[in-house]
Amino acid sequence: MIINSISEIMERDLLKVAAELNQYENENDIWVKKGLVSNSAGNLALHLIGNLNHFVGFALGNTGYIRDRDSEFSTTFCPREELVLNIHKTITVVKESLSKVNDEKLYTTFPIKKNDETVTVEHILLHMLVHLGYHLGQINYHRRLIAEESK
Repeated sequence: MIINSISEIMERDLLKVAAELNQYENENDIWVKKGLVSNSAGNLALHLIGNLNHFVGFALGNTGYIRDRDSEFSTTFCPREELVLNIHKTITVVKESLSKVNDEKLYTTFPIKKNDETVTVEHILLHMLVHLGYHLGQINYHRRLIAEESK
């Protein structure tokens, strides 16, 4: 089933986000914003946690999650350990929520409009995969940029 592949890829990439955060030598560097890089790795991690808990957990898993999108980008520090723990909690939410979705449900209307557009569950989950991969790449770039500047 394709839903199993989606769940496995989301878990894989969330584990990569956690691994990236753990590679920062200085925990405070996770929150650094430099030049044209307007989002810190910490804010991107919070954004991914909020995004997946909202669109997968809340919308598909009925978790009751209440998203605070503004804080995803305005938070200036959260301990690395807490970020990584919340990533692992998000993995659990994603896996449990997607276990309730079968391939037939993929072609039904997603319960939340995305940018005022009605889309299918399949569409939103593919969007979530691409979104996760995009921000994972940004976090990786941020970590390497900060490490290079520290030399």
